[in-house]
This record gives sequence, C-alpha cells and structure tokens, in this order.
Amino acid sequence: MAYLGVESSLTGRRWVGPGVEQERQAEALVQATGLPRALCSVLARLGVGSAEVDGFLEPKLRDLLPDPRSLKDMETAAARVVRAVEARERIAVFADYDVDGGSSAALLVDWLRQQGRAATVYVPDRIDEGYGPNPAAMRALAGRHDLIVCVDCGTLSHDAIAAADGADVVVLDHHLGGETLPDALAVVNPNRQDESGDLAHLCAAAVVFLMLVEAGRQMREAGLRGPDLMAMLDLVALATVADVAPLKGVNRALVRQGLAVMARRARPGLVALADVARLETAPSAYHLGYVLGPRVNAGGRIGKADLGARLLACADPVEAQAMAERLDQLNTERREIEASVRAAALAQAEARGLDAPLVWAAGEGWHPGVVGIVAARLKEATNRPAVVIGLEGGEGKGSGRSVAGVDLGASIQRLAAEGLLIKGGGHRMAAGLTVETSRLEEAMARLSELLERQGAGQGGAADLRVDAALMPGAATVELVEQLERAGPFGQGAPGPRFAIPDARLSYCREVGSGHLKIACDDGMGARLEGICFGAMDTPLGPALSARDGGRFHLAGRLEINDFRGRRSVQLRLEDAAPASGK
Repeated sequence: MAYLGVESSLTGRRWVGPGVEQERQAEALVQATGLPRALCSVLARLGVGSAEVDGFLEPKLRDLLPDPRSLKDMETAAARVVRAVEARERIAVFADYDVDGGSSAALLVDWLRQQGRAATVYVPDRIDEGYGPNPAAMRALAGRHDLIVCVDCGTLSHDAIAAADGADVVVLDHHLGGETLPDALAVVNPNRQDESGDLAHLCAAAVVFLMLVEAGRQMREAGLRGPDLMAMLDLVALATVADVAPLKGVNRALVRQGLAVMARRARPGLVALADVARLETAPSAYHLGYVLGPRVNAGGRIGKADLGARLLACADPVEAQAMAERLDQLNTERREIEASVRAAALAQAEARGLDAPLVWAAGEGWHPGVVGIVAARLKEATNRPAVVIGLEGGEGKGSGRSVAGVDLGASIQRLAAEGLLIKGGGHRMAAGLTVETSRLEEAMARLSELLERQGAGQGGAADLRVDAALMPGAATVELVEQLERAGPFGQGAPGPRFAIPDARLSYCREVGSGHLKIACDDGMGARLEGICFGAMDTPLGPALSARDGGRFHLAGRLEINDFRGRRSVQLRLEDAAPASGK
C-alpha cells in the first residue's frame, strides 16, 4: 500500500513507507531507549537492535578498526615502505585520477613528509593513458625510483608492473581482482579473489590507512615513532564518501572521525577547497560527496590529472588556494559539458526504455571525463544500474554505476573474460570498460542479462522511500542533531526522509534561479520552512506555486539552516502530493 495513499505524486512517484516488521522494531526501540520515534524509525530501517543502539550512535574506531594483518600481503607491504623510509630510498606513488586515488596518494605523501621524506606522485591522463598503470609510465618511474606504490589501481596491471624492472612494486587497491595477481612484491586488496570479502567495502584510501597503521606498529616494535594517523582521517573520510563506499561498520566510524578532523581546518588543501565552495559550516558527508568531491575530481575529468592529488597533499595555504580556485573553475566547465551529455544520454535511454535491468547510452564524442557522472545521474533517476559510453575511432570508453545489491564490477569483469569487452573492471558500485563499437549492442545485452540475474530492475524506478510521518512542530533543531548521530548517511545508509502529512502551504515563492522557498503549518501554530532546489525545472515547482494555500503531503529531508548565527530547521523538499480531498 502506498504511504499516505500517494500512488503518484506531483513528480509521478509512488511513496513507500516502512513495512510492518520495521514499524514493530521502531516501536520496540522507542520503548527500550526512550529516543524520539523519528530517530527509532531510522535506526529500525538501518537494522539496529536495542542492544546495539549506544554503540551505533557513538561508533568508536578502536572497536571497529580491523587488524591490518588480516589482509594478505599487508605485513610485507608495510615492511617494504618502512624500509624505504629508513634507507632514504626514492619512492614513487602511482595513483588513480579520482578522489579515492588522490586521497590515497595524499595520505602517503603526508605520512612521508612528516618523516622528512618525499615522494614522486604520478597520475595518468584519463584520455591519453587511461585508467591504471601502463608499461611506459612504470618503466620510466622504475628507472628513477627504488619503490613504486600503486594506490587505487594495479590489481589487474600485469604487463605494466612487469615493466617496472629494477624497482619493487607494492599495490594498495580495492578493485576486483582476477584469477591471477601481477608480479608485485605485495598486492594488498580486500577484493582479491583469495580474500574472505569481510573488508570488501573498504575504499583504497582506507586500505592505505590500514597499511600505515601496520607500518606504525612495525616502527614502534623497532623503537621508532611514526606520525599521528588519526589526524589523517579527513582524507579517508573524503575518499570513502566520494567513492560511494557503503557507510557501514568501520567505514562509518572512519567517516565520522574524519569529519571531526576536517572541522578543525588543519589541512590547507581541504580548507582552500571548502572556501572556494563557499561552505559556511563544517563539512558533512553530503558536502564530501556533492561539493568537495566533484571539485577534486574535476582535474582528472577535464583538466590536469594530478591536480586533485597535489591539492590534497599541499602544505602551503597560498599554493593550495590557487589550486582550489583552478579546480573550482574546472568543475564549472565540467558541469557544462556534463549537462549536454546528460540530456543526450537520457533521451537515448528513454527511447530504449527505463524499466530494463540496465539503463545505458552511448554517443560519438562524449567526453570520457563526464560519462561516469552521467551514469550516476541515470542510476539515480531510474533506480537501475547505468552505463554511459563515449565513442571515438571505432572504440567506446565508458563508466557504470550500480545500485545496492547488484555487483556491477564482477559482471563487467566477466564480460571482459568472455571477450565482449577490450577490457573492464571495477568494484560493486562503479566500473569502467572499453568496448569495440561493433560489439557494443551485443555487450550491453549480455551485461543486462547478467545484471538481471542479480535482481536489477525489480525495484520501482519511481518509488520514494519515507521513514516516517512528522508534524511540523516536531521538526526541531534537537531532533535533527539526534538524527545526525545515526549518520553519517550515504551509500548503503540513505539519509532520513520524512513525510509532513496534510500540511497547509502557507508560503510559496520562487527564489534564485528556479528554486522554490516554501513554508507550511499544521493549523495549530507550528510552522516549518523549506527549500526545493531546481523545483521550477520539474513538475513540482509550477504545481505548488499554482496551489499556494492548499493542503499537501510533503516529503523531504530535515536539515539545520545556519543564517547569521540563527539556527533553525528547514525541509529540503523532494516531493509533494495533494492531500486527499483538499
């Protein structure tokens, strides 16, 4: 049954509320803890039992951090890095061009710098070199360095690592491994095929952090003192959220602690980035994924590939400011390129049908730096795995994004093994591929078949999930602060969404460029303000504007609005439906 009877909202979505069992669990939590019903509804949805509430609301990293030695090759990798530091060897870091790669490289650079050591950072050009180590680059690095550490890449790079003759290679990665590993000194990867999979949800920066924990342990055993690793968790948090790693277990603790570190504004690169993005409050997980992350990524997408890594590793505030401004400019350019590709991709996907197990689109000349973002937008709009491919010279290079419960990386890797792709790989939620244009349709049909076997396409594309109903008077600053303790929210742990039932729309005006400012009340004196960004470009804005004063069910997320020192709650409106009979 549709929640509040909303079968088709103003944006055409069906509202879905908690099931009977979840409602029972929420009530049991209220009785056992005395916490607000709204918070208990969220905890029940996240599967938190009564005995786990305290530990969940206050996650401790010391309780959740796994033993680094539980990962294969970890002791070897850490020992080799420590030896390189002690012997003053020449070290190179080969990193992927995204946020996870840049954060991983910055972690190593920062750790080495605090011990008086330096490292060469090499980030391949997305267009000219593609993802991961290549033989030419590795051969050149090996000629000038004693140790090469590949971060967020390298697990499938057999030829490239073999080309690094004369240097030791250590791989710290999280992408899905193949049947065989490259001939590196150590390959630390929770997604190796011979791993248990217990830590498969870690991003590469978290793997690097665990290696530094193990390195610190080995240094202490030798009577040496290493850098403060807790102060580096801001980079781990940024990478975890930006790489859409599920926010559960240790990932949640890493992000929670990392946000606290970030709030201290001690890292020049992140301070400069927050300032150019005009963040007026300490960053939240939302800001990492949608404000800071895209700017760090912009260099790798359409600019200089190593710019994001250099910014995150930068110790000079003046230099950091200049790089942040350049990344902000590149991000604006990226949005313009993305908008044109997104419109064309959506039209193409709609023509194929948005209810298939896989939503995909391909076009000549589509910039390879934005196809991943466009795939993410298609996935969000359809609740289906999505792949977007740029075609050029008889070949297509694409990126895909998946939904919870569907392992896209494994399916794409299987396609590559079957010969339908030139190459492909990734992890559960994101993957990349290269395909001959002549085999594109065949490859996408096979990928759709593999994803359908995992259950892709079964969820309603238009479903809007709601945690609970909330009256305007119950939406307080205190409640939002309590809800934030159940976070951070993101991949695998969606933020709370509430319905405001049968509320009178007392104020409704367009503000800025197509946004809608609203206020609603319950007829008993309680008032709640709200904002809906981009509303006038959707059916929501015109429909609400035409019914100012009418009664609606409203759905959205609660947030604290800090304005000139005054803190108040506002609803970030996502959807609405006319209240029955009004």
